[in-house]
Amino acid sequence: MAETHKTILQANGLGFSYGGKAVITNLSLKIKGGLFYGLVGPNGCGKTTLLDLLLGARKPLEGSVLIKGKELDKYSRRSLAREIALVPQEFKINFSFTVREIILMGRHPYIGRISTPSRQDLRVVEEVMDRVELVPFADRYITELSGGEKQRVIFARALAQQTPILLLDEATSNMDIYYTLLCLEHVRDQVRREGLTVVASFHDLNLASAFCDEIIFMRQGQVLAQGPTDEVLTEDNVRHTFGVDCHIFKDPFERRTQVMFLRRPMPC
Repeated sequence: MAETHKTILQANGLGFSYGGKAVITNLSLKIKGGLFYGLVGPNGCGKTTLLDLLLGARKPLEGSVLIKGKELDKYSRRSLAREIALVPQEFKINFSFTVREIILMGRHPYIGRISTPSRQDLRVVEEVMDRVELVPFADRYITELSGGEKQRVIFARALAQQTPILLLDEATSNMDIYYTLLCLEHVRDQVRREGLTVVASFHDLNLASAFCDEIIFMRQGQVLAQGPTDEVLTEDNVRHTFGVDCHIFKDPFERRTQVMFLRRPMPC
């Protein structure tokens, strides 16, 4: 379980480039345990790259990432996989694994090289499939599923990993509204009940506002603003980040901060 509301994940002066083009520039960030963070910004601003750096899938050219005060390169691959998991934006599985087999892959950090899955591993997989309504698909091959169904399987695989930190990179982009809400509500319940820490990139600001405790605005590889959703989700921050004018209001149903956009883009 995450140390609730203590810094659990930290980026210090990160820099990263692709082919000499800077994507992340001197970026620093503190993520506290037991909160749901929304990462928002325009296409190409560095959201996916930042998540890859936080995960250790990419190594920064400058700066460092720490989990629980310990630099990523001090963790073994297995121990790091017990701390942090990712639902990627893009994934390709071309082999005919069943849904149950794919989700069981999330248990690999806990299974020895020459061991077989334990009863606990199998129980976790069954519970996760039940929570995201994949039980009817358990013995189907993933190559037979729709894009949204595949994404739900990858989501379930990360849940089965049972890490204290979960990164979501547009993790529900292929799902319909029902399954988007189902998966995000399950994750939010884990944040509240178990102290899970979530950092999720969103394109939909209203979806981010509905689920996130804090919002992080990114533009051109840097953090423009970070803080409690109701404080930082402002018309100025949306305008400066996206170049779009908007109106911020409270929805009449759950009194959440929501955004209504003008159709005409504004200069950044």
